[in-house]
Amino acid sequence: MDPLTALLDAPRASGAFLLRVTMSPPWSVRVQDEAPLAVVAVTGGRACYAPEGGDPVHLGAGDLLLIARPDPYLFADSPDRAPQAVIHPGGRCETPLGGSLDLPMRQGVRSWGNAAQGRDVMLVGSYPRVSEVAARLIRALPPSVLVRADEHRTRLIDVLADEIQGEGIGQAALLDRLLDGLTVCAIRHWAHSSASGAPGWLHAGADRAIGSALDLMHERAEHPWTVASLAQQVGLSRAGFSRRFVTAVGEPPMAYLTSWRLALAADLLRQQDLPVFRVASEVGYGSPFTFSTAFKRHYGVSPLGWRQRGTETAATGAPAS
Repeated sequence: MDPLTALLDAPRASGAFLLRVTMSPPWSVRVQDEAPLAVVAVTGGRACYAPEGGDPVHLGAGDLLLIARPDPYLFADSPDRAPQAVIHPGGRCETPLGGSLDLPMRQGVRSWGNAAQGRDVMLVGSYPRVSEVAARLIRALPPSVLVRADEHRTRLIDVLADEIQGEGIGQAALLDRLLDGLTVCAIRHWAHSSASGAPGWLHAGADRAIGSALDLMHERAEHPWTVASLAQQVGLSRAGFSRRFVTAVGEPPMAYLTSWRLALAADLLRQQDLPVFRVASEVGYGSPFTFSTAFKRHYGVSPLGWRQRGTETAATGAPAS
């Protein structure tokens, strides 16, 4: 498993907010749902994405857009159009004055818009929360990633467009996986086309030895790895391995391993009701005290404080990261 695959496996949708949006001009929607990650695929007509404080981006049929920040933005047929609807956390839709639009804008199964047969058609999916492992990847992304229709070869947009109006056993899980596929396509495009700004670990798999070491860290985080043992596993001297790892990844092996272990621990603390000493053991710490000290240094809060924060977040419906 290359390092990009290991990290792309993290943004897994589960009960994602996913709609087919059909609009007839003039139209404008302000999105302030605080989703940490959203995907838009235009399947007909056109649209304009206008982030707050940023330049508008015009989209056409076949274009794919990944939005990797929870900041508000505008989607409209024209960037200077005043919002006619506002999307809040949980997918709640209102007029700018607070009137509910949930029923008036509903156009059928997973369809929403101001016209059932509108000129502008988009598939819109958002991740209400992401894991801490996924957040490591998302923080490395630019605020948005645009993949033009002629820059990708994926047919997932067509498949999702066909499936989104369907019903049946496993339909929600299928839609989640299709949304994940579009997310992977957008991130992979950015990773391959970005000349600068991409972290070193995205391309570290190009060095076979370093890619193998990253596989070991990702798949066996609980193992008591040292620089020497990792070097031995990939057939390099300790010094040679350290130099090549820093060159490829951008940080020393143990620093990378520590941040990876703590991200895994952060997710375990929120997803499972495990005692702290068990979480520590699961991610390779022999001492709960050492683990707690490292966790607080990295996240600014104790493991139990992190778990409590996650519980409060879930209760309010706010994003987890």
